[in-house]
Amino acid sequence: MKVYTTDKIRNVVVLGHGGAGKTTLVEAMAYLGGLTSRTGRVEDGSTLSDFTKEEQKRGISIRTSLIPIEWQDCKINVLDTPGYFDFIGEVEEALSVADGAVIVVSGKAGIEAGTERAWDLCEKYNLPRMFFVTDMDIDTVSYRQTVEDLTALYGKKIAPFNMPVREGGKFTGYVNVIQQKAFRYENKEANPTDVPEYSKEYLSQYHDTLMEAVAETSEEFMERYFNGEEFSEAEIRAAVRLSIQDGSIVPVEMGSGTICQGVYTLMDDIVKYMPAAESRPMSGIDLKTNGVFEANFDVLKPKTAFVFKTIVDPFIGRYSLIKVRSGVLKTDDLVYDNRRESEFKVGKLYILQGNKSSEISELHAGDLGALAKLGSVQTGDTLSTKANPVMYAKMDISRPYTYLRYRAVNKGDIDKIAQAMAKIAAEDPTFKPVNDSENGQSLMYGMGDLHLNVIQSMLKNEYNLDLTVEQPKVAFRETIKKTSDVEYKYKKQTGGHGQYGHVKIRFSPSGDTTAPYEFAEEVVGGAIPKNYFPAVEKGIAESVERGPLAAYPVVGVKAVLYDGSYHPVDSSEMAFKTAAKQAFRKGFMEASPVLLEPIVNLKVTVPDTYTGDVMGDLNKRRGRVLGMNPSGKGKQQIEAEVPQMELFDYCTKLRSITGGRGDYEYSFVRYEQTPPDIQSREVAARAEKAAAGFAEE
Repeated sequence: MKVYTTDKIRNVVVLGHGGAGKTTLVEAMAYLGGLTSRTGRVEDGSTLSDFTKEEQKRGISIRTSLIPIEWQDCKINVLDTPGYFDFIGEVEEALSVADGAVIVVSGKAGIEAGTERAWDLCEKYNLPRMFFVTDMDIDTVSYRQTVEDLTALYGKKIAPFNMPVREGGKFTGYVNVIQQKAFRYENKEANPTDVPEYSKEYLSQYHDTLMEAVAETSEEFMERYFNGEEFSEAEIRAAVRLSIQDGSIVPVEMGSGTICQGVYTLMDDIVKYMPAAESRPMSGIDLKTNGVFEANFDVLKPKTAFVFKTIVDPFIGRYSLIKVRSGVLKTDDLVYDNRRESEFKVGKLYILQGNKSSEISELHAGDLGALAKLGSVQTGDTLSTKANPVMYAKMDISRPYTYLRYRAVNKGDIDKIAQAMAKIAAEDPTFKPVNDSENGQSLMYGMGDLHLNVIQSMLKNEYNLDLTVEQPKVAFRETIKKTSDVEYKYKKQTGGHGQYGHVKIRFSPSGDTTAPYEFAEEVVGGAIPKNYFPAVEKGIAESVERGPLAAYPVVGVKAVLYDGSYHPVDSSEMAFKTAAKQAFRKGFMEASPVLLEPIVNLKVTVPDTYTGDVMGDLNKRRGRVLGMNPSGKGKQQIEAEVPQMELFDYCTKLRSITGGRGDYEYSFVRYEQTPPDIQSREVAARAEKAAAGFAEE
């Protein structure tokens, strides 16, 4: 592939609901652009985008794929993203480098939750966008209805650019709204034909809507419009381009990726109307001056690039995908990574087309490419030069809240699993393996059940590593509600020196559940020498790690050593530590021990229509609703305090209630006393394990 200058590059992200036809559309684009000799099929696992074994097996997109296509003397860098919400991190990576978006809507399914989410993401990232309605080859699909539904949701900015022509139940052509002309598909060409009678009413309506939008682009156009003057096609297209780029017009186009119809027009319009990178502002921090570095995809400025994605594939190797944000990056250039504070040679530059790579001599500002085998470079890093070090803000990636406990089927695989998970986490920032040493468990966090299921399958199929997963242990705590006064004498004679330690300790609630314990001594008259006090405290410190009630960490206990005795020969630090531990066990159980559970502050954002169902579900989860706040665009944010143990399956349930339109986040607030039935269950479970002779991992 040849080198393209900034003005000839279009970076377009393809968004939409899972199953809407995004990958099929991209496959048709690649075929028309000459990348392939025939179109692949998602069902056959033969598409350019879905090249991993996991994607081919499941028939869905899991990763974002980069497919550069040459078209009309331009390069369209197509970013094909997953539609399932579990892989939102892949979408956010693509959005961080896109300059425009195509939102794919299935004409058969209509507007779905993924369509609305795609729109919201475009709003968040301020991306010009257009809709492409697929499935036009299905006779029962109503393009008109889809346009009406989009207009009802997003208002007058929705502007159909074409309409389908059908004859005998078949999709045979289209009507161009700007030109007000019809075209028939014949042997891969579109030849002029008459506008069908049934299209004329809506053609007039769509054309009028478009002309109103064109008139609003300038006072001169508005005056001409009210005077009844016609605009030339060139004037319309120039005005439309400006309106698309500022978001005041969102075109709707249609076709079928399956039979490659309507795709030619779409690609033409991406080149005509979508912005080149040079028209989008971009700034970072100049690390030498701490001032603002206005990159703005200017090829004359010092070279900088942003690493927006990492691919770590057992079969194709490791690639760092970059977007050049200023200057021109060339083979063997020296670059500086400010995070690592190191300079290195980039070696070869690559263009990726799915899982195929090809070398290229240079990448101009605005272009997307890849660097190979830079193991220490991470997603979110900025590459610049040592003479002009620059740092860009990292992308906004969703935080995972769904988690499972996992165990290695084969104990010998523990280290291999950790290494494989580290590779997957380097590629997928929404996957996080966590070693929860406090509760003796290994956890993996993801965006949903499907996400974690895919990770488990990848470990099995790509790394030959088996896991079992289960519900995680809740991070309970133990404390006491009352006061106890205990005495324990540890005395042991084994021939020679014996062991002697005698303590009297008062235990009471400290009132501070953020600290495990508080230790004080009130010994008078030298009943216990001062040099044994640290041993007593050490005994307390070791005891609070696993409480006597159910072996959870202890918090909020005050221990006061006030008396005891010692033996001048047999007493030792070990003896006093042991005495303190036994005293703690006895005193803790005599002071009304209770379990505490973690409480989180939960914020759920949902459309207004679902607030009642969501609040009802939170009540079932022992949640206390604190209030509701409008979050704009017909949505409410519900804030509640909920026991963390009740949120185990919340991701799945919320999606079920809201049809995938709800989001949530939570953060730890405090510990509260656990209800008696849950405490009884936990204590019984611990007793059962102890009776069976199992030590908690």
